[in-house]
Amino acid sequence: MTRTFVVGLDGASWLLTEPWIDDGLLPNLETLRETGTYATSRSCLPPVTYPNWKCYASGKNPGKHSVFWWERIDLADERIDIMSGSDYKTAELWDYLNADGQRAGVVNMPSMYPPREIDGYVVSGGPDAVEGEYRSLDTGYTHPPEFEAELAERYDYQVHPDPLLSSNEERGAEVDEILRLLELRLDVARDLFLEEDLEFTHVTLFYLNVLHHFFWDDEPTKRAWQLVDQWLGELAELEDTNLVVMSDHGAAATTTEFYINEWLAENGYLTRASGVEDYFQRVGLTRETALGVAKRFGLVDFLAKTVPQSVQALVPQSAGAKRERKMELIVPSETKALASGQGPIYVNPRFDVESVREQLIADLEGVTDENGEPLFAGVHRAEDVYDGPYVDIGPDVVLDQRPGVHVNDGMGGDETQTKPDRWAAENTPTGIFVANGPSFENRGEIPEIDIRDIAPTILANHGVDVPTDVDGEVLDIFVDDPDVGTQAPIDHEEARAGGPSDEVADRLTELGYME
Repeated sequence: MTRTFVVGLDGASWLLTEPWIDDGLLPNLETLRETGTYATSRSCLPPVTYPNWKCYASGKNPGKHSVFWWERIDLADERIDIMSGSDYKTAELWDYLNADGQRAGVVNMPSMYPPREIDGYVVSGGPDAVEGEYRSLDTGYTHPPEFEAELAERYDYQVHPDPLLSSNEERGAEVDEILRLLELRLDVARDLFLEEDLEFTHVTLFYLNVLHHFFWDDEPTKRAWQLVDQWLGELAELEDTNLVVMSDHGAAATTTEFYINEWLAENGYLTRASGVEDYFQRVGLTRETALGVAKRFGLVDFLAKTVPQSVQALVPQSAGAKRERKMELIVPSETKALASGQGPIYVNPRFDVESVREQLIADLEGVTDENGEPLFAGVHRAEDVYDGPYVDIGPDVVLDQRPGVHVNDGMGGDETQTKPDRWAAENTPTGIFVANGPSFENRGEIPEIDIRDIAPTILANHGVDVPTDVDGEVLDIFVDDPDVGTQAPIDHEEARAGGPSDEVADRLTELGYME
């Protein structure tokens, strides 16, 4: 059996990389495509890190694993919960490999904190592996626990960059640190794969997408992709190894910022209440300005340790207040709908959900940009997008934001549409997939696949029967058709992980995911 090494590139898209491939800047990625099989990969909606890394790892849509975005809004109980690893109700492909006696390594994949026990290694990563706002995690991020000492001594490993990139203007030390950490992830994953003789290894380069968000196709992002390409060339030389390159979603240059909750208020779906954020915005105090001052005077770590999180949370970003503060800035009894960013909208069960939803969908389908073009590729009823036992705890309406549109859930601004605020690029549902190695045919480009197809395809390649509850299908890309059947799902309680949701929210805020 040929082993598998998966490189997960957060936010990677052919839209970004194909011009560089054509210019000869990514020769190894070009070779992998020419000598293997590649496709565009379609993400689950919304096309975001949470939930799509689990859509990949489980082969299921959010209605079957229970997480639809970074947060979950409950208007009935007037609360907003930040999601963490403990909220995913699913087993993943490495659990099935382990059950078959095959060892695995998972390095830096979001939604894996704190690390749970698998037969192999877990190094937690992504924005959800945090100790507190602005601060990297120093301990408690590996399985087995003692592995973190080796990471520190051998690699000077860090979970998050320091200094943290927080502005489009920061092109020096912040970018250099991200590039250093991308290489660290790849170093660790390769060494584990070879030295521990693992049958399967996955590594995610999460901060690659942070560069997309802040710089899109500018020089810092190009530098990162050339680094990735060098590594793809090295990994392609691994003996008796299948190399899979994939992403959780894609990206495209941002052209329009749409403030969904401001639009809901303007159109009678949401009733605002005043809060301290309104005062801070009037006097120009935002998280961006506060962080800029703290960085200038070297006070970031001091303030993160001494200023209570509850106080830090009161300072809005330039886009307005977000996450749990949104609930405190509305009148719940008078609010028909409240939205998360990038797509999910929740309808208040105090009202007639069906009639509110019907009107809301019709109104949103009529929203256009300054050129009269619809802002959304689709406005969907949730049950038309998701299926499974957890649909009822998810959103009621799901926006499919048009490429270039960033649906921003910030509250407190004066406009519903603006030019890009903070992100140069926003996520899209079209990511990448490449399969190259002894097991895979040289088919060149094939029709679009679904992100949920990747897990069953990997399992089939490893001779493991496919769980009956997955949505994805085994791709027809093998030299020899794998002789596998189906099996009953592994109970998710046996594979559960967890995480401190308040700290997750803080890290997401600093990166702009929950601005």
